[in-house]
Amino acid sequence: MPVTESRLRDALAPGRTLDTLPPEFDELGERYSGKVRENFSSGGERIIVVSDRISAFDVVLGTIPFKGQILNGLARYWFEASADVATNHMIATPDPQAMRAHECTPVPVEFVVRAYLTGVSSTSIWRAYERGDRVFCGHVLAENMVKHQRLPVPIVTPSTKAAKGGHDRSVSRSWLIGQGIIEADHFDVIAKLSLALFARGQELAAERGLLLVDTKYEFGIDSAGELRVIDEIHTPDSSRYWYADTYEEAMAEGKDPRSLDKEFVRRWLVAEGFRGEGTPPTLPDSIRIEAARRYIETYERLTGTLFEPSASSPLPRLRENLGVRPAGDGRPKGR
Repeated sequence: MPVTESRLRDALAPGRTLDTLPPEFDELGERYSGKVRENFSSGGERIIVVSDRISAFDVVLGTIPFKGQILNGLARYWFEASADVATNHMIATPDPQAMRAHECTPVPVEFVVRAYLTGVSSTSIWRAYERGDRVFCGHVLAENMVKHQRLPVPIVTPSTKAAKGGHDRSVSRSWLIGQGIIEADHFDVIAKLSLALFARGQELAAERGLLLVDTKYEFGIDSAGELRVIDEIHTPDSSRYWYADTYEEAMAEGKDPRSLDKEFVRRWLVAEGFRGEGTPPTLPDSIRIEAARRYIETYERLTGTLFEPSASSPLPRLRENLGVRPAGDGRPKGR
């Protein structure tokens, strides 16, 4: 059954979206809180709980109904669909919003792959081109290109991984190597894997009538020294998608392509005068609901299946599925 307008509105009620996890979840392991994910490390494994928080311009803005379930489900879909291209960290998904994964030491670089001259953030390739830059992250760009134009070939444009609350910075391969952040051979292996993953993503997205415009990949090294894809892959948070059937028409008319990702939220923020500095505007319910619709459509288009969210409140369900005792419960700990 499709997710109706009334169900989306019901999901806006307090306790129906997952923002933060209370302290009792710390029994799962050492906690690290990201902008969207809560991570718990113990015994060589990691439990990743995907909240419903949404961030843009590296700032957390609030919550979106069912977002965590969608991201977790899409990450599982894509990890399975690309396992023959690159090894990933997924072990299992014990809850609609949680994943068990191999514990990995993160590579301190985000591998961003871009296929189009686009973007609204300060680190985007279009903003740099608009400023007059003709070299971006070490790649020479042609003159007289226009916004949203397809690049001759996809390119790897790495970025730094800022601490929570900071801003990522687009950099070049040579800068990263010169700073001692990553060795040249290691960078090249990961860059090759990133382009192969992107090619798989573009191929499967095209079958669903979508263009995978750009994305980011994160990698880590497990306890055995094996390189794995970590975090998420090809989700609406990490990737930009456009409708394939209207791209050429939009370009001919000088319009923005129809998008199916959280770029919708970024553009709303920009229209409100926010680009990552200062206090962000509060997301109105209409924007939260429209964002949820887009996340749901992305899930259904990419997977070819109907999105059927869990009807239960997230905290009690997560406690049960992850074996976490409620606060004040004197029973022995479980996993």
